[in-house]
Amino acid sequence: MSIFELLVLVLLLLLMVLLLWGLRLQMRSGAAAAEAGQQSSDLLSRQLGALVQASSERLERELRNELSRSNAGMRQELLQTLSQFQQALLNQGGDVARTQNEQIDSFRLQLANLQQGLSQGLQQSTQAFAAQALAAREAQDAAALRGTQAQTEALQRLGLSINEQLKAMADRNEQRLAQVQTAVDQRLSLIQQDNEKKLEQMRATVDEKLHATLEQRLGESFKQVADRLEQVHKGLGEMQNLARDVGSLNRVLTNVKTRGIFGEVQLAGLLEQVFTPEQYASNVATIPGSSERVEFAIALPGQREDGAPLWLPIDAKFPREDYERLLEAQDRADAAGVEASAKAIENRLRLEAKTIREKYISPPHTTDFGMLFVPTEGLYAEALRRPGLVEALQREHKVMLVGPTTLLATLTSLQMGFRTLALEKRSAEVWEVLGAVKTEFGKFGEVLAKTKKKLEEASNTIDAAETRTRAMTRKLKSVEALPEEAAGKLLKLGLPSGAAGALEEAEDADGAEL
Repeated sequence: MSIFELLVLVLLLLLMVLLLWGLRLQMRSGAAAAEAGQQSSDLLSRQLGALVQASSERLERELRNELSRSNAGMRQELLQTLSQFQQALLNQGGDVARTQNEQIDSFRLQLANLQQGLSQGLQQSTQAFAAQALAAREAQDAAALRGTQAQTEALQRLGLSINEQLKAMADRNEQRLAQVQTAVDQRLSLIQQDNEKKLEQMRATVDEKLHATLEQRLGESFKQVADRLEQVHKGLGEMQNLARDVGSLNRVLTNVKTRGIFGEVQLAGLLEQVFTPEQYASNVATIPGSSERVEFAIALPGQREDGAPLWLPIDAKFPREDYERLLEAQDRADAAGVEASAKAIENRLRLEAKTIREKYISPPHTTDFGMLFVPTEGLYAEALRRPGLVEALQREHKVMLVGPTTLLATLTSLQMGFRTLALEKRSAEVWEVLGAVKTEFGKFGEVLAKTKKKLEEASNTIDAAETRTRAMTRKLKSVEALPEEAAGKLLKLGLPSGAAGALEEAEDADGAEL
């Protein structure tokens, strides 16, 4: 129930009381009527005072309840608004201040509207009550013409009392409203200050976290960029080293003599992987009295009649210019250029095979064939693609064309053959040693039999001596034994200490056997 409704109810009660009092005045006349009017006026005054007091107390209670409910609702609304505000503050930091200001302004507008409504209601109630009081005063004046002066004074006192009570009530309501407004303003100010502090703390925390996260991510990004730059610099250094190595290799392979050295180095590496240094030699004059020397030669097992080794000549060749022209023609898809370059390689290999046949192959000083080594698998593959080239080199010049892989397999096969021959040679020697061991083992058996026989004869002799000893002991058992020292002196025998005791034990044992 609102304050305005309470005021209207009080005014209606007052009007009803006044109407009842006017009816009573009309019904009664004379002195009795005046006396009764005086009594009724006093009674009415008391009732009105009690009613006004009860109404004021009830109005005060209702006002307190209304204020408490309003405060509770306002507190609950403030709590809900604050919780929503905090939630919105966590989600949207930028909209918090604006939302809070809008809510505070709305609350202030509501409070101002409430205050204005209360003021208007009080003003209207005061005006209505004043009008009613004026009407009552006019009625009292009219009745005063018929009544006594006491009733007029009582009504005046009643009107004054009612006016004072209403004025006091209005003053108290204004004071309470002012206090409520002051308390609400203070509370709103405190809430606003607290929210500003929290907003500042949250803003500082968010700024700190953003600053730390930004620094961390920037540091990680700079670190990744530095790592990538370091990797790029390292890759550039490796590329420079590779370019320098490729340039060095290109310079090495450009010179004809250097290309020959490249093939010789690769051939020497393959020979070192398979053979021992005693199984091959370099720069060998395979033909006696000739100044021509082959790059490498393998010493085969077995020797000639003059004691010299049997050589297998191997020479390395690398026609680089012809091979590069072939690769360039293949890149250009030039069929004529490819065929011309391949034909040039074939002619060059035939010429080198003929040179090996004429300079380095000379049976029986060497084998009846030699080897032509090409240092790259690509060049060897191109030679294999030429129809009949490999067979022609073997048939016409007794030269076998080999590449790095083929030469390694061939050398491994030769090494296995060398090991097989060595094992066969060593097996004959082992067989002779086993025969000698067998002969000596037979002699050892005879000596062992003679030793066994001698040991058996010695064992029999010892057994016979033991038997004779026991017989002599039995015969001497009845003879009284002399003390050990006396017996030693008599027989001039240095018997060891305890020998007599042992002799007695032996005699007792012989007696037990008998």
